[in-house]
Amino acid sequence: MARTLARGQLARILTLDVNTGEEQVRFESREILYEAPNWSLDGSTLYINGDGHLFRLELRDGAEPERIDLGDIPELNNDHVLDPDGEHVFVSAQDRHIYRAQLTGGPLTRVTNDNDGRLHFLHGVSPDGSTLAYIGIAAPADGVWSPANVFTVPAAGGTDTQLTDDEYPDDGSEYSPDGEWIYFNSERERTRPGHAQLFRMRPDGSGVEQLSDDERVNWFPHISPDGTTIAYISFPPETEGHPDDREVVLRLCDPDGSNVRDLRHLFGGQGTINVPSWSPNSTHIAFVEYPIETATAKLLKSGPEGYPQC
Repeated sequence: MARTLARGQLARILTLDVNTGEEQVRFESREILYEAPNWSLDGSTLYINGDGHLFRLELRDGAEPERIDLGDIPELNNDHVLDPDGEHVFVSAQDRHIYRAQLTGGPLTRVTNDNDGRLHFLHGVSPDGSTLAYIGIAAPADGVWSPANVFTVPAAGGTDTQLTDDEYPDDGSEYSPDGEWIYFNSERERTRPGHAQLFRMRPDGSGVEQLSDDERVNWFPHISPDGTTIAYISFPPETEGHPDDREVVLRLCDPDGSNVRDLRHLFGGQGTINVPSWSPNSTHIAFVEYPIETATAKLLKSGPEGYPQC
């Protein structure tokens, strides 16, 4: 089921200028837990998830999120990536599959294969729109989910290719703007449970390089469209997974992992920047924070049937 807000909690959608630090609150909600914003190709609109649906939010004064009618589809999770053609979007649904749909709404086309019940969490599309990079989690054996790994599949449908085969989880697979790399986070070099760091590899799975190596837990590397900067979310040490309702830091670094700098401290985590978050001109990122205005504690939630959220 879709995530919900706690009593006294807000979903606050913001855009932030990475050069000046100037930020704008684009919308606040006390009803719907919005998450995972990304941008239209012309920079005029954000696309966000909420309540199991996809919404558009125009970046103008007074605008409110408008639900996009995607027809008969199960609830969406928060993984969606725009097609480089600017007219379609790829979305992950709670039936474990990835679909392609028009941004104006209407019927969808399923992209992913059955794969014996594998979960498919979308995170990246190649610059030419031909290939999707997703996180696959095999159906549980004896009630235990297998580690998450990086796969690709043709955007028009076809044979899946597995790029990683790790004992520990991988996530957040996203193409660089030139298509030369897939960036991702992984626990493959962890020093304790949950200790994810940033990595990159070639699109065929070769040439893996570790980019970050610190005490914090680093997730979801998003590459600016001009290829000069990574934005990512950094959780406190000892965090396992990418939970909600944590004191986190949005950070920037160079594409090779150097020159790390803090951009914004906030209360968030899951949903804050799960998808590509950069504006088309590489000057702003969009994110969501979830401040709680009362002392009410929020119970952590998992997805349907208790399977992981990516």
